[in-house]
Amino acid sequence: MIPYGKQEIIQQDIDNVIDVLKSDFLTQGPQVPAFEASLTGHTGSNYAVAVNSATSALHIACMALGLGEGDRLWTTPVTFVASANCGLYCGAKVDFVDIDARTYNMCPVKLESKLKQAKANGTLPKVVVPVHLCGQPCDMKAIHDLSIKYGFNIIEDASHAIGGEYNNAPIGNCEYSDITVFSFHPVKIVTTAEGGAALTNNQILAEKMELYRSHGITRDADKMEGESHGGWYYQQIELGYNYRMTELQAALGVSQMTRLNEFVSARHRLAKRYNELLTKLPIVLPFQLDKTYSGLHLYVIRLKLEEISLSHKQVFEALREKGIGVNLHYIPVHTQPYYQKLGFSLGDFPESERYYEEAISLPMFHLMTDEQQDTVVSVLSGILEA
Repeated sequence: MIPYGKQEIIQQDIDNVIDVLKSDFLTQGPQVPAFEASLTGHTGSNYAVAVNSATSALHIACMALGLGEGDRLWTTPVTFVASANCGLYCGAKVDFVDIDARTYNMCPVKLESKLKQAKANGTLPKVVVPVHLCGQPCDMKAIHDLSIKYGFNIIEDASHAIGGEYNNAPIGNCEYSDITVFSFHPVKIVTTAEGGAALTNNQILAEKMELYRSHGITRDADKMEGESHGGWYYQQIELGYNYRMTELQAALGVSQMTRLNEFVSARHRLAKRYNELLTKLPIVLPFQLDKTYSGLHLYVIRLKLEEISLSHKQVFEALREKGIGVNLHYIPVHTQPYYQKLGFSLGDFPESERYYEEAISLPMFHLMTDEQQDTVVSVLSGILEA
């Protein structure tokens, strides 16, 4: 089976982790801040807060922005459920903005239309979470301009997008957002096995997220109520969680980050080759927004179902049966049973639903060989031309 995604672990990664196992620190030591420094060094952001998953990063980002009961969070339906769930964790109401038909990201035009209506109804969001699906950046300047006009905060869900660029600047620099979140799950571009990070240029937000990732506890005497009792003393000053990243994860991340550009460049070579090899098939190839450079975590095609004899499901299952490990990213969140119980229905976000009916993620990982890619193309061609 050719997988849709696969990490690379080399001897350098293994040695870094073994060094931690031989050290005095397994949980919080020098590797976590070293990994955070690699993230700020790459993106140009001022602060990075490493945590145990991107879901945790989304949660503490919402908390740091003060999202709570009576507030609203908006995101896109075409994302993993965590992009929406983080709002529910804080007691907020969640809603969605339909996608752009070309980029599959949150549509700024539809966002503006929904904001106008929400302003009239007194239901504006406190937080908007644009998702850089597949590594393709959203139109962040347009979304940021709307945030100034309508007064909402922005969390970029860049779980797919490390190594990408928007307007010739690294994704994660937070020029057009309050906080950016990365994921380091094994199938992502860079992995820490499990892990995530929240980046920001705002010191206050960074300090809040540092507290929330570790039980709301501080050892900083300047932040305590009253005087410290001694060198052993700490205080819980907020209600936080155990979202810390381990030294083992961070050591792997430090090593992986040294090869980030190599990973993304290889994905771009593969995407260019896919574009050339697939051009005559009855499918829609990925679109690239102007002035952007995708992280290319995923390579998603859409079937032109009116031009083929098989259904979406039949094509997907035929590919799997022939050893091509395709996947589908994602099932629109508003169609999930839990969200249906919250009041969402089929038909609420038609462009997202059309995307779901046609999309297939083809294998894409930086170690993929031309032979493997040729096999994917050959099998897909045979299925669609049958």
